Order: sequence, then C-alpha cells, then structure tokens
Amino acid sequence: MKHELNIWVVGGDLRQAKLAQLLAEDGHTVHIYALGEPQEQIPGLTAEPSLRQTGLADCVVLPLTISDENGLLNAPLSPSSHPLIPILDCLSPHQFVCGGRVNQPILDLAEERGLTIHDYFAREELAVANAVPTAEGAVQLAMEHLPITIHGSKILVIGFGRVGRLTAQRFQALGARVSIAARKYDQLAWAQAIGFGAEHLAQLKGWLCGYDLIVNTVPVQVLGQEELEDLKPDCLILDLASKPGGVDLAAAGGLGLTVIWALGLPGKVAPVTAGAAIKSTIYNMLREIGL
Repeated sequence: MKHELNIWVVGGDLRQAKLAQLLAEDGHTVHIYALGEPQEQIPGLTAEPSLRQTGLADCVVLPLTISDENGLLNAPLSPSSHPLIPILDCLSPHQFVCGGRVNQPILDLAEERGLTIHDYFAREELAVANAVPTAEGAVQLAMEHLPITIHGSKILVIGFGRVGRLTAQRFQALGARVSIAARKYDQLAWAQAIGFGAEHLAQLKGWLCGYDLIVNTVPVQVLGQEELEDLKPDCLILDLASKPGGVDLAAAGGLGLTVIWALGLPGKVAPVTAGAAIKSTIYNMLREIGL
C-alpha cells in the first residue's frame, strides 16, 4: 500500500468519524464530507463543504449502511440531507470506492456510472471484529434492563454464528446458565461441546417459559405469536439481528413483553473500536489490489 493516500470519508456515524481520524494519524490526507466537524484538530484531516475535489481521491469510503430507503446518504452527524445519486456522480471509475452493506440497487446505480463499490462489511475480518462490541453491548443492555443479576439467570441465545457464539460465551463467563437454539446440528454439537445447553430452533414452542433473557441473532422471524406466548411476562428480549429482525414486535407489544431491537451496537457502544476495525479492513482491501 502507498505510504500516503488521498482519502475521502463521506457520511456515516461515529465509526466513520473515528476512522477518518485514524487514517489521518497514519499519515494520509483525509477529507470528510457530511460527517460534521472533526471532534479535534488533527493534521491532514479537513472537513469539506462540497465534493468538488473528490476527483483527486485515491479512496472514497461510504458509510455502513450507505443510504436509507429514500435514497439519502446515511449521514446522522450532518445537519443536512444528502441524496446519494449526486454523490456517486462525483466519483470516477479509477477510484477505489467502498461502503458497508452494499445492496443491489446501489450496485446498479454504481454500475450505471462505471463504478465498483467494494463492500467492507462483507469481509470476514470485519464481521468477526464487530461481533465483539456487539456481544459486549448485549451484556450492557441486559445489565441495564434486567431486574436480576446475570449470574444465575437463565439465558437463551438464538443463533450460533459469530455474534451468537461470542455473546453466549460472555454471558456464561458472568455465571449465567446459557442455552443455544440453532437449526444446524453441527452448531448444536459445538454448543454442547463448549458447555451450553442446546435446543433445536424448530422445537422451541412450549420450552421457553423458563428463560429470563432471550437474545436473538437470526435476521428472520423466529419469535412469533406462539413462541412469545410461552415467555414469562418479565422475560427480556434482546434482538441483535439486522433488518428485518427476528421478533414479531406487534405480537410482543400486545403481550406486554419488553423487546430491545439493538441495531448497530458497535457504533453505539464502541465507536473507536469499530472505526479501527473498519480501517484495518480497508487497508487489507487496498493491499489486495496493490494500492
């Protein structure tokens, strides 16, 4: 990778703000747009009022996620709204452009302009790194909202991927009695080998009444009306899954259950760590293309 790059960080939340700072501290020339003012003055980091100079960029970093359903750039730190299409119109095919959770409509918009948007969120190293603050954030939320200690509580973690595994391990380390619900038998075997209880996801009905906390990591509905009716009235549900989530929120509300849909935990509980993970991932991507 070149010693010094001209990098634009366009939009995003505190993760991208920290990313820009870290890139500048590494010696790159960094420009931020739709990201508010820098939290501190750092040599090489400049807030830009427009995208007129983006043609000089070697690398353009878009947010995670890139835009909302209305086609606006994901830019919660900016006082203004920014349509995505004019931003893409300012970029050129020779630049390395990356973003997080790049969906097909955005890929189509990019292709129309000869652009390739590389998805840093699809990288395994970032997914693993993000699982850590997500798991720690789940523990924080449980401590804040449960009327009992984690120690001795009975917890079900639905899903045994990266987030499910790390979350279960952290609750177990605090003395909780943790069970895993998963579809794949190899995941259930691993859960049992590690010391967790194991329940098949298709056989949850009628077995949920004893849990104090249920943590879902599966991004499809797994807790519908029938499953929710089994829960104790004071059972807390943490949904860590991305959209559309795994809980029937209307049914849960009708039953008086407390559901916390905790989207984007890395950026909320550990933006510095999350920004550093994105930086490391982007460096890996740039090395792979020889930039």
